[in-house]
Amino acid sequence: MYLYNKHIIKQTGGISLEIIISSNTSKPIYEQITMQIKAMIMSGELQTGNPIPSMRELAKSIHVSVITVQKAYEDLQRDGFIETTIGRGSFVSAQNKDFIQEEQQRKAEEHLQEAAEIGRTSGIPVEKLIELLKLFYQEEN
Repeated sequence: MYLYNKHIIKQTGGISLEIIISSNTSKPIYEQITMQIKAMIMSGELQTGNPIPSMRELAKSIHVSVITVQKAYEDLQRDGFIETTIGRGSFVSAQNKDFIQEEQQRKAEEHLQEAAEIGRTSGIPVEKLIELLKLFYQEEN
């Protein structure tokens, strides 16, 4: 059985965040929050300068501890995705495209490393993996 809670946090300015917390994953809640906010920023759903909810507001909306949200925000700030100013709140940082592309490339490398390991241990020729990658890359959703 797959269990998750979908939370839509509406903010002033018409911006809303949709956060899905899954209980069917080994990922801690703070990581789920971090990954989803990063994805919203990298996809352009959240733009530079957009406010994000306060830690208390988000924690209350998704029914988790403020400490959990604080850990997510600390990770987002450390990775350059958000800026927090005391008294003003947290906002999406000015991102440069190179940084975003580097983050996406890192994710792709993790998946490719896993695919290479599966191919190696299963005896799948590298040429076949390359062919599959090219097919998936050219495929449109």
